[in-house]
Amino acid sequence: MEALKGVRILDMTHVQAGPTCSQLLAWMGADVIKFENPQGDATRGQLRDIPDADSLYFTMLNCNKRSITVNMKTAEGKQVFVDLLKKCHIIMENFGPGVLDRFGFPWEKIHEINPRIVMGSIKGFGSTGPYADFKAYENVAQAMGGAMSTTGVPDGPPYVTGAQIGDSGTGLHLAIGLLAALRQAEHTGKGQYVEVAMMDGVMNLCRVKFRDHQRLMRGDLPEYSVPTYKGMKETPRAGNDSGGGQLGNAIHCKPHGANDWLYIVVQEAVWEPLARRIGPDLGMPELATDARFATIGERRKNQQLMWTLINKFAENYTKRELMKILNELDVPCGPIMSTEDLANDEHVRGRQMWVELDHPQRGKWFNVGMPIKLHGSPALIKRSPLLGEHTEEVLSEVLGYDKSRIEALKQAGAFSAPPKASKAPKKAVAQ
Repeated sequence: MEALKGVRILDMTHVQAGPTCSQLLAWMGADVIKFENPQGDATRGQLRDIPDADSLYFTMLNCNKRSITVNMKTAEGKQVFVDLLKKCHIIMENFGPGVLDRFGFPWEKIHEINPRIVMGSIKGFGSTGPYADFKAYENVAQAMGGAMSTTGVPDGPPYVTGAQIGDSGTGLHLAIGLLAALRQAEHTGKGQYVEVAMMDGVMNLCRVKFRDHQRLMRGDLPEYSVPTYKGMKETPRAGNDSGGGQLGNAIHCKPHGANDWLYIVVQEAVWEPLARRIGPDLGMPELATDARFATIGERRKNQQLMWTLINKFAENYTKRELMKILNELDVPCGPIMSTEDLANDEHVRGRQMWVELDHPQRGKWFNVGMPIKLHGSPALIKRSPLLGEHTEEVLSEVLGYDKSRIEALKQAGAFSAPPKASKAPKKAVAQ
């Protein structure tokens, strides 16, 4: 049995942060009903690569869900919403501040309708504090959560990360909160409001940078390759430093293309065998006993020279060849893998992390797979829904509406956008 079988989620989220969360829960077996306005999630049409087909932006974040379209600007649409609230265990939203309130459904009203329901909410900066009404996007959250100020090199501009830690990272945080609240509701019979702010989520993922921020009050950071000193007010950008107690860096390999790099961590235990292996090739047969590298403290002081020597050795090898050499020495390392590398990697395919799906509009396409492997209930990944594909199915199966009622609601405009008002003809002006 699927882990979350029997859990029903009313998913009003859109774009990336919320859909990341609900897709994971759907992969765990929850019945996720994607509640869309008649125009649909905006990402259906964003960054399209195939005309008139749902974009990859949408399909990659909305698998295993059912789509229902409801016009919340009609009384009939609002009644459908209320009826669904009564049948669901969780409701999720990531609207701008006050949107649900203006529809007449603040948390207090939702809780009154269904006291057991758990409500998950993603905001840029939360519902309290001076930033509460600010708009946020992925990179805004990275900027304000500490990620950008600590990513890059000291003399260069701050950089965003390639990983979507502001949006998808926040979705992961929300999933944890929702499951905890759902568990509590099973014991108490009472649901609760679960809020995750994108800024807060990024700060949590930057925890080690705040560790170093406080260490700077008492001394320098000897493992950093860039200058630090006691009393330094902020954690600096430090390029590809490991961020931990062990020294780490990216080493350029042949043929020296954009991604021909291998990331290496020089642990205390591996320095001697590593030095014995590379020293003779560098004309330094005594490297393993060189006083400049004899201890972790000395290697930290002389890490620029250490990395220069390792880079010199790497000039003769591809990243995969160097990886093989270092793996035999038990040196932690990994090649910098491009998206093309990953899409064709045997390990990735074997782990079902690059999954082929079929779509009625797109045809064959690939999605990143489920990163959480439940061995007793593995995820079966299904395609994303077409807009409103399951409207009648949900109304019938979940709400018990009969055909005549569904038809009456259709006629009342509960599931469609109102017709655009025609412009009145201009009156002729007398000359």
